[in-house]
Amino acid sequence: MAEYKYPALLHDRAKLVSNVKKLSDKCGEQGIQIAGIIKATNGTVAAAEDFVAGGAKLIGSSRLEQLKRAKDAGIKVPLLLIRVPMLSEIDEMVDIADISLNSEPLVLEAINKAALDKGITHKVILMADLGDLREGFFNLDELVETAAKVENEMPGLVLAGIGTNLGCYGSVIPTEDKMVALAKLAERVEAEIGRELEYVSGGATTSLLGVYHGYMPDKINMLRLGAGPLIGPLEDVRLCYNLEAMDELECPFVLKAEVIELKVKASYPQGELGVDAAGKKREYVDRGMRMRALLAIGRADYGDIDDLVPEMEGTTVIGASGDHTIVDVEDVKDTVKIGDIMTFRLKYSALLNLAESENVKKYEI
Repeated sequence: MAEYKYPALLHDRAKLVSNVKKLSDKCGEQGIQIAGIIKATNGTVAAAEDFVAGGAKLIGSSRLEQLKRAKDAGIKVPLLLIRVPMLSEIDEMVDIADISLNSEPLVLEAINKAALDKGITHKVILMADLGDLREGFFNLDELVETAAKVENEMPGLVLAGIGTNLGCYGSVIPTEDKMVALAKLAERVEAEIGRELEYVSGGATTSLLGVYHGYMPDKINMLRLGAGPLIGPLEDVRLCYNLEAMDELECPFVLKAEVIELKVKASYPQGELGVDAAGKKREYVDRGMRMRALLAIGRADYGDIDDLVPEMEGTTVIGASGDHTIVDVEDVKDTVKIGDIMTFRLKYSALLNLAESENVKKYEI
């Protein structure tokens, strides 16, 4: 058995490749290619390689330093910047990213100038805000007008497509009417510029709903997938929408943490209560005396305890401070010992935080 230092984040590369292949094949049946989004892994080269091995046709991230690692490692597919570029990073961005998502005419003008100064062209995808209220043109007439300007007045840019984002801020579900609206918008843009778009990007993992339920319009030909392949059946699209087809996926990333204390204690704090270490008032349930395991990892590493799913049956994560996690093990008390390693499957936010924590060891298996 491999020797690890703890806490440890394990990346099972075969499982990630398998997840990507299953989703790529499923999307491919409907003429949809996938962009593999690596930001939740802190942009590891291994994750980029696994996405490509599984069939991803692009690699994307919101952070240029992660795309640069992929570029320097020789990843051959186009690199996509999925956060609207900052004006301050445009000169660097055109050297690294092949494509960027955009929603600001001023930024597009700056990208055009930077590309012309370097003697290159840069592909852009214009984002439409269909109600989730994050990035994108809320006035869709303005998007069409901007598309025409990019096509006809910005020789440093190539209008590669349009796209949307749903479910990341406003919790808006990518329902059939939203996908049809995007497809119709793509047709408006194509009529305006007189040619077909290379990409019509229908959103992220939540948009797999349209793929699995069969209502994705033919015009949509690209999805930006991170959470689905990286997290598998525990992703919120599965939990919230009961998309049982996601159960065919596996969990490529798990957290392992060591038990450093094991004692029977009261389940309700003793004394006058104020706020916890994070400055927040907490609610506690009095369940009497319970066996509790203390783990050497905390909220500083993974964020919210609700994003950890313990693999050991009968255990419950009941709380945490910055560097400690408390797990109720009363129902399995005879099988837990000091020095034992507990394993947790991860929701998206936990993976995102753990991948960036310098206190968590990273292993590829």
